[in-house]
Amino acid sequence: MDLLNIPEEFNVATFLLDRHIKEGRVDKVAVYYEDKVVTYGELAEKANRVGNALLKLGVEQENRVLFCLQDCPEFISIYFGVMKIGAVPVPVSTMGLPKDYLYYLNDSRAKVLITSSELAPQFTQIQKDLKYLRHFIVVGQPQPDQLDFNNLIKKASPKLHAAPTNRDDMAFWLYSSGTTGTPKGVVHLHHDLLHFMPSFCREVVALSDKDIAFSTSKIYFSYGRNNSLDSTFLCGAASILFPEKPEPEKIFEAIEKYRPTLFYSVPSSYWAMINYLEKTERKFDLTSVRLCVSAGEALPKVIFERWKEIFGIEILDGVGSTDVGATYLSNIPGQVRPGSSGKLLTGFVGKLIDEDEQEVPRGEIGTLWIKNDGTAACYWNKHEKTKQSFYGEWFDTGDKYYQDQDGYYWYVGRADDMIKPGGLWLSPIEIEGILLAHPAVKEVAVVSEGYESGLDKPVAFVVNKEGYAPSQDLENELKEFARERAAHYKCPRKVYFLTELPRTGTGKIQRYKLRVSLDSR
Repeated sequence: MDLLNIPEEFNVATFLLDRHIKEGRVDKVAVYYEDKVVTYGELAEKANRVGNALLKLGVEQENRVLFCLQDCPEFISIYFGVMKIGAVPVPVSTMGLPKDYLYYLNDSRAKVLITSSELAPQFTQIQKDLKYLRHFIVVGQPQPDQLDFNNLIKKASPKLHAAPTNRDDMAFWLYSSGTTGTPKGVVHLHHDLLHFMPSFCREVVALSDKDIAFSTSKIYFSYGRNNSLDSTFLCGAASILFPEKPEPEKIFEAIEKYRPTLFYSVPSSYWAMINYLEKTERKFDLTSVRLCVSAGEALPKVIFERWKEIFGIEILDGVGSTDVGATYLSNIPGQVRPGSSGKLLTGFVGKLIDEDEQEVPRGEIGTLWIKNDGTAACYWNKHEKTKQSFYGEWFDTGDKYYQDQDGYYWYVGRADDMIKPGGLWLSPIEIEGILLAHPAVKEVAVVSEGYESGLDKPVAFVVNKEGYAPSQDLENELKEFARERAAHYKCPRKVYFLTELPRTGTGKIQRYKLRVSLDSR
């Protein structure tokens, strides 16, 4: 299909899934999952059953269907089945808390929830506060007031005509954290993927239907979706779905078991794998892997060099975002510049601008703006935030870069103080709000601190209230207080006590001064 001439009536689910049936891949393996293989034909039939089951429940075009599942074949069949009937799949993280799910369901106005029996209790806690939910579907063992996913699709027809969606209709949403701590519903359209995904597949990984992809990032994250769903189904390749926690030993064992040709991870996972190898006498065979890819956060040079020393494979570092849709900056094979984010991929236009929205000269630091027709349409019900990020065809990434004379981009930090530990966005304001609820905390600021690996982790600077003295016990108490109220990766690794926080004349916290002070500690 000519990417510049996508027909007005276009459904991306049929393009990514049904197209392969027509092209003769009905018996080709699409998914490796535990000890099972699932073919393109089997996935297509299951997606059709999902779509028909939802239609019978009264789901209509543009209705949102929120689902929360670990990586599994059901995830993919739900994703495509929902889109095929013109509804909108909204996958969310399995690491959320009940209050997060309450927000996602009410903000999206989802009529249908699909989750696993293991995760269902997280949702039953907030069920009475859900304004729009009509159907609670469970994969596994449902409770009496829940619908059984397997029974629903077993009774549904395996044949389904795709809804006549417009190329500019909503296709899927993902929730992305914001600087205020309130997640943004990122709205993508049916035509977007054909603009944001092909250049990565061609120029970075040269993906073909012979490849097997393994991603440690889960599909409910944008990076994981790109790796295990968007790119593989665009090119007729296969994905390894790995529902377990991505611990180094398990990752290595999965690589040896499934023999992937492409391995996708984040810098913190690469670093953990390297450290694991240094503590064990076990040897692992990675000879099936022809390329390693990293994204989610900047890849420190030390990790690149150590990985290459051990395995002889370069890690191709790149940058993408939920908002833009996929990777837009990347190193490519044979042209890696360690420590850089690489160059712009074909189809993406970038510029670095200053505070006056003027382009900066080559070599100077500016905020990166990106232009591509696959960029999100808007943030759902976030009009002001949409205006602050989308400028006509341009999207303000909020990332600070400079570009060298050869066109490589070098990351220098976030414009809005966001932190990305382990490849997952963290808003300092969210954790500050939690810590401020502790009776000992008068003021608090959360920033990132670089560790030996070159990776960033959140730390907190606390001004304690009168009657509370700084101590190791108080630090431990504050960390546990946060851990009980937020996902583990958001919690501060350290707490530093101060008598006051540095502020501007107008009272704003000067976070950069706190980051600088860490260097002398």
